[in-house]
Amino acid sequence: MNDSRLCPACGASNRCSLADPRTAAQACWCYGVSIDPKVLEALPPELRDKACLCPRCAEVEAQLQAAKASPEG
Repeated sequence: MNDSRLCPACGASNRCSLADPRTAAQACWCYGVSIDPKVLEALPPELRDKACLCPRCAEVEAQLQAAKASPEG
């Protein structure tokens, strides 16, 4: 899979703002979360560092929801 807009684990949209020319100047959602290194290590080596994981596969959906709910988010 060579599309940087797709999650290498599941193939869904990874919602990466940097991979989309229309939003490339915006910070990506992943900048505000902590992804467990074990999640990344679980990817086959040939898929690492090619494209961002989606929030679901990165296991950070709860962090993203908490950020939306906070008054500063």
